[in-house]
Amino acid sequence: MIRTGLLWALALAATAQATEAPDYKLTLGHYASSDGNPANDLNLRAGLGPHTVWLGVYQDRAGLRQWRTGYERRDDFGLLRSVLSLQNASGGAWVGSASAEVGGATYALVGWGRTNLRNYINLNYDPNDAITVGAGTRAIENTELSLFQVRDDRLSTGQRVTHAVLRRRFEGEQRLTVDLFTKRGLAADGQFVHDRSLTLGYDRGPWFARLSHDPHAGFAAATQNRVSFGSRF
Repeated sequence: MIRTGLLWALALAATAQATEAPDYKLTLGHYASSDGNPANDLNLRAGLGPHTVWLGVYQDRAGLRQWRTGYERRDDFGLLRSVLSLQNASGGAWVGSASAEVGGATYALVGWGRTNLRNYINLNYDPNDAITVGAGTRAIENTELSLFQVRDDRLSTGQRVTHAVLRRRFEGEQRLTVDLFTKRGLAADGQFVHDRSLTLGYDRGPWFARLSHDPHAGFAAATQNRVSFGSRF
């Protein structure tokens, strides 16, 4: 927790020179799991210009608790838009990543991530020691489409997660997000996994909700149904 607190403080210090007030996002999540070990997660993010910092805690019924904190920087150089992030979790886990969009309204997607291989509760759907390749477009009014694959390039698991994502904006500050993804590769027990998952998101003004159905969550045996909701303020 010492290093976690230090990273949080350093990230806040990096944004302290800005004069505007930060934007906050609070998310509450519940993960119902077919193995009988549900979990809850609480996450608070603060954004200020190109900087974002976050602090979260995960707790499951079996007693596992993990704190995490992180920092993200977004930059727009015209035809190149980059995202750099670093995350630390209790237990000594570190996760870093770099990704970029290259192009205009239609763009290529590339990314790369690395961890120090410490025990880490992965709350996304993809391997972290991986590369990302894909493409997307915003050429359709109020709509963004993207297709990309995240594939393990370090641990020889053959894990690949392919996402097809639709984001559509409507009147009244509404947005719908649909993420249909397939996964294939070796689980930790050596079994081959091949399945499909779905995530739906809805935003209206400052409020949002997310639902997902994820068989073989984290390339494990259990199926997770996730629900999260929150607000930006």
